[in-house]
Amino acid sequence: MEKILVGEDVFVPYLTEKTIQKRVAELALQLHHDYKDTTPVFIGILNGSFVFMSDLVKNYPGDCEIDFMKLSSYGEEKISSGQVRLLKELNCKIEDRHLIIVEDIVDTGLSIQFMENFMKLQKPASVKVVTLLLKPDSLKYNVKIDYIGFEIPSKFVIGYGLDYAQKYRNLKSIYCLSN
Repeated sequence: MEKILVGEDVFVPYLTEKTIQKRVAELALQLHHDYKDTTPVFIGILNGSFVFMSDLVKNYPGDCEIDFMKLSSYGEEKISSGQVRLLKELNCKIEDRHLIIVEDIVDTGLSIQFMENFMKLQKPASVKVVTLLLKPDSLKYNVKIDYIGFEIPSKFVIGYGLDYAQKYRNLKSIYCLSN
């Protein structure tokens, strides 16, 4: 893995593809252990979660369903507005279903808080959250993350679904902004 230049910014290797794939497989097996007698609905939060969710469900050995939602808290700005808007709703019924919200990264927790409140109104059997990355030092909302791939410091990261101005999601590894 080599560093990546994005304009003036330098991104250095942080998590290798091999490290990520090993942890994703472990998470899938842990989820299967917890949901083996059910058919959970994995709900990916677009756009960032699509790579992680794809690998997660490919490694999930049981029956499951998938769906996606899209949220926005940024609009046209570079910093969060502090308000979440729903841009794409679910296509499936979730009442009395076991839901697994799939996120690429949990930073402040705002999106997770919105998702949990939104889901509970539709009376699912359960709602759990799995994230590839968690920035515990950045959390501003009291949210419970049930399954965590990696805890990372509050640094900007790209790759494996995470973007910089909608680019670099297709990198197989994760890179962090060098100081």
